[in-house]
Amino acid sequence: MMPERAPSKHWSKVELLHETVKNPNIHIRGTHSYYSAAWTGSFEESVVRYHYGDAYSLKTWEPLWPIDQLYIGDYVCIGAEAIILMGGNHTHRTDWFSLYPFPEVILDAYIGKGDTILGDGAWIGMRAMIMPGVTIGEGAVVASGAIVTRDVAPYVIVAGSPAVPIRQRFPADVVKRLLELDIYKWHEAKFDALKSFIAANDIEALVVASDEYDQKQGTTA
Repeated sequence: MMPERAPSKHWSKVELLHETVKNPNIHIRGTHSYYSAAWTGSFEESVVRYHYGDAYSLKTWEPLWPIDQLYIGDYVCIGAEAIILMGGNHTHRTDWFSLYPFPEVILDAYIGKGDTILGDGAWIGMRAMIMPGVTIGEGAVVASGAIVTRDVAPYVIVAGSPAVPIRQRFPADVVKRLLELDIYKWHEAKFDALKSFIAANDIEALVVASDEYDQKQGTTA
């Protein structure tokens, strides 16, 4: 009998994160966020770097400090070969004469960066790098190849190294109303029912549709 071949990869196939992520320090909200893994290993193998909680680290050592967490919202799109750097630079003290992480002073050298958060509906472009402790806001876009060292506001597009804002996706008043609507926290039924308004850019129509749906259902969300 011929051995079974591993499933072939293709750019049109994606990895749904809620189905594959095992690290207890990675938290996936919802069931729609994905990684475009056609040219690399899995999300945990290729994208998340230096993060305690994978199968090897759990079996090999106990951490000496609190572990920064990775939170990923719903409907997040992560392009191929992106990197989310969770550790690796926490013990290189730039305020010390030597950057080397000497074992004798490793506890003093360690400086946590805080949790990393990818907000609902964010899009991380191919080969972008997210540095530790960064928050990517709802609906934000990180351009391909960007290196993000600071928080990104909701519905803003950033690019470059280091990444800087290049434009806001919508006017400030529209962004405010979108955040107030909190569309990514809607029940699945409401989100699906109003998908034609969400996959569009008429904020007035979306607000009216949301209000009408709530009135029919007798709900506020």
